[in-house]
Amino acid sequence: MFVRCKKRFKDGKEHRYWSVVENCRVSGGRVVQRQVLYLGEINDSQRAAWCRAIEVLEGGSGSRQVALFPEDREAPALDCEVVKINVAGVSLHDPRQWGACWLALTLWDRLELDRFWEPRLAPSRQGTRWLDMLKGCRVSH
Repeated sequence: MFVRCKKRFKDGKEHRYWSVVENCRVSGGRVVQRQVLYLGEINDSQRAAWCRAIEVLEGGSGSRQVALFPEDREAPALDCEVVKINVAGVSLHDPRQWGACWLALTLWDRLELDRFWEPRLAPSRQGTRWLDMLKGCRVSH
């Protein structure tokens, strides 16, 4: 996972919108980026805090503990690093039940349904990968 910036010009000014994204491998060996969390416009110190939190989640710098607290409250004295989150700015978009999707894709792989469907579902002239559509993969180009 990593923090990615999208720039947009609005009212003559540049705005930077941030998201936490991860690389996902999809069928055909392609790698796509999937948005895990939309952060919106954040400042540089908030961005640095998110990068540190991602390092902790991915185990990049060994084992350490981090406490998450809303940014409008004072955190108690703790023996670990504190990451403050703008709770009002956090939103959930298109939530899915994780277990059912994981089970379906695991069964799909075990039954080798890609081998069955791939010759029957050629990509369209516009590049639509019908196999990904059938599997319910959210692939953005």
